[in-house]
Parts: sequence; structure tokens; C-alpha cells
Amino acid sequence: MHFEYSVVLIYLTVSAVIVGLALWLGRFLRPNLPDPQKAQIYECGERPIGSAWFNFNPRFYLIALVFIVFDAEIALTFPVATVARGWIARSDGTGWVAVVEILLFFVILLAALAYVWGKGELDWSRELTSPEEMP
Repeated sequence: MHFEYSVVLIYLTVSAVIVGLALWLGRFLRPNLPDPQKAQIYECGERPIGSAWFNFNPRFYLIALVFIVFDAEIALTFPVATVARGWIARSDGTGWVAVVEILLFFVILLAALAYVWGKGELDWSRELTSPEEMP
């Protein structure tokens, strides 16, 4: 058992040495031509416009959260769906329970998506209300 851990430790050590050696060697081989224009901050090759301190539209965060929810749903469903056929073949009932649980999970997520969509929270452009007008 300790042999398996030692192999991993040796692998990590050799990898770290190779990376360190490549960085150290690159320091001497690459050109060092400092220039004020090179030191300037850029965004995708373009010169920056305005300050970097501004608020993003909250809808970006909403779309990101919806993506994370459905990404996590796939990550949690895929392993169960992969082995469900084998569970169904055993015919002890666990396979169908897993399939029903997956379907129930999908229904709950789709109901939540329909609710949020119906409230208009996924609309990209909508009228913003002031805090006094909110219920």
C-alpha cells in the first residue's frame, strides 16, 4: 500500500522538478525587452476604455446561476443514468427507483425553470422598478 503512495509522490516530485527546470531555463533563453507600452494593461489585445471598477448587469449573474444549476444537474444525473441499465437488469427494483428519482429531479428543475421564466426573471431587457415599488 505504501508503494502506491510512493509512486505518486515520486511522480509529483519529478513533475515539479521538470516544471521548475523549464521555468528556470526559460528565464535565461527568452528575451528581456521591457517597454512601458508592454507593461500597459490590455483586454483581449485592445486598449482599455474607462475604469475597471464598474458594476455588471445582474442578469449576467442570473444566467451564470442557471448554467451552474443545469451543469450540476448533468454532473449528478450522468453517473446514475450510466449504471441504471445494470440496476434494472438485476430486477430487484433499485433500477426503477433510480429512474423515478432522476425523472423527479428533472421535473423539479423544469418546474423551477418554468416558474422563474413565467415571472420574467430570465428576460434580458425589462423595466427595473425602484425599491419603493417592490412588493
